[in-house]
Amino acid sequence: MNQSDLAARIDHTVLGPETTMADVEAVLDESDEWGMNACIPPCFVEEASEYAPEVILATVIGFPHGQNTTAAKREEAVDAWRAGADELDMVINIGRLKAGEDELLTEDISEVVAAVPIPVKVIIETALLTEEEKHRACEAAAEADAAFVKTSTGFADGGATIEDVELMAEYLPVKASGGVGSYEDAVAMFEAGAERIGASSGVEIVSGAPEE
Repeated sequence: MNQSDLAARIDHTVLGPETTMADVEAVLDESDEWGMNACIPPCFVEEASEYAPEVILATVIGFPHGQNTTAAKREEAVDAWRAGADELDMVINIGRLKAGEDELLTEDISEVVAAVPIPVKVIIETALLTEEEKHRACEAAAEADAAFVKTSTGFADGGATIEDVELMAEYLPVKASGGVGSYEDAVAMFEAGAERIGASSGVEIVSGAPEE
């Protein structure tokens, strides 16, 4: 996979609690230079879409714990879309999943998916889930017509693993996120079935690929 092909499948990410607009601009500049997408906090979406209109822009919903009300997630999604987001990465309500409240979990995702005309990726936070819960989370995302399932927020211990990507790919396209820091890591995730990579090390990943 050459740099150009790889870059289009990387969501270059800055989501830390101390993120400033200057940090976002740096990520947008790198994304524009290398041909990557960018994933940024929702408070900066409008400024970012004006600063780098050519960059595909993702933002997060219910981040990082997914415990917002469904109504709040829906409104956050609509606000982000209207501000210029091209894609949304929403966090599931892990507590609902743990409690076996799968109908409410699916409804939470469905409301966000139905509220916007852009792709919604569903973050299931695999490091916190059992094998059985991972299957149920993916089933809920698929039933809710999500575009992707995503492994991690990056804020829980653990990140993307080959085994989790293989499991999730049985249901929907996968965004592998958390701990993917090199070209070799990215290739391993793609070989396991991932379609997209989320990483703060986007430049390192893409620059490690063959140029042609």
